[in-house]
Amino acid sequence: MKVTAIIPAYNEEKRIAKVLDTVTQLNIVDQIIVVSDGSTDDTAEIARYYTEDVIELKENIGKGGAIITGLSYSNADIVLLLDADLIGLTKDHVLALLEPVIWGDAETTVGIFTSGRLFTDWAQKIAPFLSGQRAIRSSLIKKIEGLDITSYGFEIALTKYLHSNKIPVKKVVLCGITHTMKEEKLGLYRGFLWRIKMYWQILKAINVDIR
Repeated sequence: MKVTAIIPAYNEEKRIAKVLDTVTQLNIVDQIIVVSDGSTDDTAEIARYYTEDVIELKENIGKGGAIITGLSYSNADIVLLLDADLIGLTKDHVLALLEPVIWGDAETTVGIFTSGRLFTDWAQKIAPFLSGQRAIRSSLIKKIEGLDITSYGFEIALTKYLHSNKIPVKKVVLCGITHTMKEEKLGLYRGFLWRIKMYWQILKAINVDIR
């Protein structure tokens, strides 16, 4: 059973190496695809130290489009989705996401942060469906239309499909993990504007017709 990790990344040169260093230590992951989503920094160059499967998009098309692009380069049975800015990711976290799907105990999993940082822990307790850390059978994700246009609403669109088709999602607690907030990456003002844009895309995704 082949496993592909897809990691969408936009200007993550300072953070992506730690994520890739963890994932490359796992023999259970057969392929790692990094999709540099219109990055203007050295994200792609750094990713190539860890994997030959690096896709560079000329323009930023959003998270949903980046993931679907990566998926088109994979023939895996199971897809592992990880954010590029994770802090504290370990091999145990990755295995916890993958093993229920590999062993047939679940069709898909979603990772929920805990004991990381207050804000990110709180956000995922309020809205666990927004988590970008997932494992899912590729046959399942390929059935969902419209994911490529959802951008930051990707997780909601995916959640809507799973819910409407009565496909249970196994929640996996990821202890001690968090991610870098937009305000930390861009500064308070630009980070705030980016967050507003992200939430707007999420709200639009709630109305996307996924079937």
